[in-house]
Amino acid sequence: MALELYSTLSRRKQAFEPITAGEVKMYVCGVTVYDYTHIGHGRTFISFDIIRRWLEAIGYKVTFVRNITDVDDKIIRRAAERHVSCEALTDEFSRAMQEDMIALGCLPPTVEPRATHFIPQMLNIIEKLQQKGLAYQTKSGDMAYAVRQFKDYGKLSGKSIDDLISGERVAADDTKRDPLDFVLWKSAKPGEPQWDSPWGKGRPGWHIECSAMSCHYLGETFDIHGGGPDLIFPHHENEIAQSEGANGKRFANYWMHTGPLRVMNKEGKEEKMSKSLGNFWTVRDAIAETDDKFGVGNGAQVLRFFLMRTHYRSPILFGPDLIVDAYQSLKRLYTALKDVPADDLPLDWNEECAKRFAEAMNDDFNVPVAVAQLFELANRAQAQKSAAMSRQLKKLGAILNILQADPEVFLKGSTAGLDEAAIEEAIAARAAAKKAKDYAKADEIRKHLAEQGVMLTDTPQGTTWQRVLVEKSH
Repeated sequence: MALELYSTLSRRKQAFEPITAGEVKMYVCGVTVYDYTHIGHGRTFISFDIIRRWLEAIGYKVTFVRNITDVDDKIIRRAAERHVSCEALTDEFSRAMQEDMIALGCLPPTVEPRATHFIPQMLNIIEKLQQKGLAYQTKSGDMAYAVRQFKDYGKLSGKSIDDLISGERVAADDTKRDPLDFVLWKSAKPGEPQWDSPWGKGRPGWHIECSAMSCHYLGETFDIHGGGPDLIFPHHENEIAQSEGANGKRFANYWMHTGPLRVMNKEGKEEKMSKSLGNFWTVRDAIAETDDKFGVGNGAQVLRFFLMRTHYRSPILFGPDLIVDAYQSLKRLYTALKDVPADDLPLDWNEECAKRFAEAMNDDFNVPVAVAQLFELANRAQAQKSAAMSRQLKKLGAILNILQADPEVFLKGSTAGLDEAAIEEAIAARAAAKKAKDYAKADEIRKHLAEQGVMLTDTPQGTTWQRVLVEKSH
């Protein structure tokens, strides 16, 4: 089955045909670095990481560009609040974002440009737009985009210009010709970062940066543009208007967007993640909490597995109980790998589950169906004691960047911080008690270990142990 993907622009699945055979050029909008990344960012970036990994797995050379927005109203306000420079603030949170994405198992981008390094390219686009009558200078000195002059405005979001409400995600400004027009270049204000331009000192608007950086690295037309659902309008709509208005060419051939993330509150109801509601999870907080629950080093993989189990275009509900379910499922897969170690042969794409895995991934990156094949392989590996099935399980898992830890380490994860030697000593004491037919003492040792999150399994080869979930009091 050839690769098909859903494009937000066409609103249907399409056969994927790259501009250059064997190569894919992909741009994914990054974050505005004024704070730590949140779990919604994690969902989007994991989705596109898997998309990239599958493209590479089927033989494409992928150029993956993810930008950093390092000049913005929020950045300026946060820097002022903390009495630091905008550069110091954005350096700090850029590093934190990169660390968070690596922790979640995402490959670094091929290129990760910062907006402030592309001011000349942005000015060049704005000049082109002005020459074509698509940009003008407002009474306040800003450069604005004349939305009604671009006949295709709204084609991505499906919004009609006549139906758009003044002030939707843009501040009302009576110096513009039309309330729908958006800012390309903001005139300088005292104390703000600013650069020279043909229209006076100022700084770029939000949307223009991605047009400049994507064009610089990927060309005036490239294969895939992606991002979170909140970017469809106005950000990506405005990128199209800027780029196609300036260059007279189709901007991106395929537009891909992840579904929204909502949070389960304490009452069991869904709600939007928001700091004001007290349900806001940064990636760092989520990893720390899952590490605490599932074992140091395991939390990030559990989160990755949880966030990939829902199709990337579908809404996803985030909550502690749902994370526990993801852990239990991942534990089943690791248990199979522990019980039946994999052989060292190459992945066999002709094997039945691998074929279905590939078919699912080629069907708009349907990871939930692909993951179902991993459970089928785990069942077969254990039922048949098949090292080949375990190999298929581990190597297909590698494409999704899961199941690559030592199974013993993962399954013993919660004992990080406990004395492993003491656990082995307790197991030996239990064995001695059983040999002496002191079964009450043996049961007491088992119970004591269980209370610490250590589950024992007696086998003909001896007693093994792994972690179990226990409620921790704080």
